[in-house]
Amino acid sequence: MLKEKQAKERIEIQQQGLGRRIISAEHKGFRFVAVKDTLHSSKKWKFFTDFLADYIRKMLHEKWGNAELKKPLEERHLVMQWYDAYCHFQGSHKKQPDGTFRGNITGIVHCYLGLAYNLYLIQHNVELQERLVERLKNGEQFQSAYHELMIANCLIRAGFELELEDETDRSSMHCEFSARSIRTGKKYSVEAKMRGVRGILGRTDADGADPLSDPTANLIKHINAALAKPGDGERLIFVDVNTEPLAPADFASNEPIAPKWMETSERKLERLERRLEDGVHAYVFVTNMAFHLALGDEFLGHAAIRYGLGIADYAKPLKYSLKDAWKIKQKHIDMEYIVETLTTYPRIPNHFDSDFPPTEPGEPNRIKIGMRYEFVDAGVLGIVTAAHVSVDQKRIYLTVQAEDGTASILSETMSDYELEVYRQFPETYFGVVQEVPRNTKDPLEFFERLVEIHRTYPRESLLKMAKGAPDINDLEKLDDLELVLEFCERLSNNIMNRQARNIKNDSREKNKDTGP
Repeated sequence: MLKEKQAKERIEIQQQGLGRRIISAEHKGFRFVAVKDTLHSSKKWKFFTDFLADYIRKMLHEKWGNAELKKPLEERHLVMQWYDAYCHFQGSHKKQPDGTFRGNITGIVHCYLGLAYNLYLIQHNVELQERLVERLKNGEQFQSAYHELMIANCLIRAGFELELEDETDRSSMHCEFSARSIRTGKKYSVEAKMRGVRGILGRTDADGADPLSDPTANLIKHINAALAKPGDGERLIFVDVNTEPLAPADFASNEPIAPKWMETSERKLERLERRLEDGVHAYVFVTNMAFHLALGDEFLGHAAIRYGLGIADYAKPLKYSLKDAWKIKQKHIDMEYIVETLTTYPRIPNHFDSDFPPTEPGEPNRIKIGMRYEFVDAGVLGIVTAAHVSVDQKRIYLTVQAEDGTASILSETMSDYELEVYRQFPETYFGVVQEVPRNTKDPLEFFERLVEIHRTYPRESLLKMAKGAPDINDLEKLDDLELVLEFCERLSNNIMNRQARNIKNDSREKNKDTGP
């Protein structure tokens, strides 16, 4: 039960991030959902997305929505145009035998349900100001409010507590909101800007650029405007270039083609940095979260770059030892979690209880480690003690212990659907948390894994393994963390050097076989 609880907590973090958990229960046929201090209920909500579809209508006020629906489609507010597209998306899928509807996520789901989820997260974790809702319903202010909500989503899921600024205070300039990391306690002032493009997200000739113009044209202008505002703590600046999303062809290889705006943005940020006054610095994220430009397409990926403006050791192409690179990453660890949530936005939970996606109709229930099963074809009845997935073979391998103490190794095939579920949740797929071997070619990622493992070792064990080192006396003087880092760096370098020699030897053997 403890292992199942740990697995459930890991799944919740993967699906919901580090904000407040979904609070929900069923009673007498009703589904109840608590959003901060307000209770909502319905008999119709089977999935969390059902709740969100009703929640957005309530938050934007049904009277306003009904009035918009009376207008011709092209004259409606953009959110109500998204609502129409979302209804058509729902209608394009057939009902499953269990009464549910299933389909691949497209841009319209990210836009409409993503906005609903953002409103929910703000209200559940902070407080949804009525003025923000009115800005959403105002066509001229919609884009800025929409983008702020997207960034709020990412920060809440990344483990930040937000404090919204008083939008009615016109006596002074201020950032969109402040954010405090629940991990490090650091406080940040947050500014969010999005490029305005004519005909997109409510922008017109008066406030929108030509769709074919340089997506980075106003990048430095946006950043300078953000730097001009007073801030409390470190600065976080988000600028979205609002341009065409990555095409499917860009993902045809293992190394996706970076869009041109990324390189241009980095050059402009480097030039701006050279002109900065001493002491001015900020974490800058330039993104393209262009779901609204691909409503009918399955969105293949996000695009984002990060830059430490005036911060010498963040996101800069400098050389570090593995040990120093690890320390620098920990120094800026809040940014790592932001990158994760930016590249997984909006990650809408499907279920109220943070469970896995349901199995396909006709498919057997998923195997859980520690549970008893009868494997009829193999004639085995016992408890599953271990489980492993071979992704290449699309097979599950199980170790099953029978009541008489004998053990059997069984295997079964995986459907494409189940393999995709496993790829999303490899550590918890079998109902408990278990480490999954990672085949990484990134030296720092490999080093981090070694540190993660060896930080659990007693100090005496590490010194015993290093007793043959010529500088063992110096190692003994290091504190616990420095000892782990030094040990893991040497171990990592030895392993990588050995792999490099093996590759070189393999190459020589091939040349010998094939001749000149």
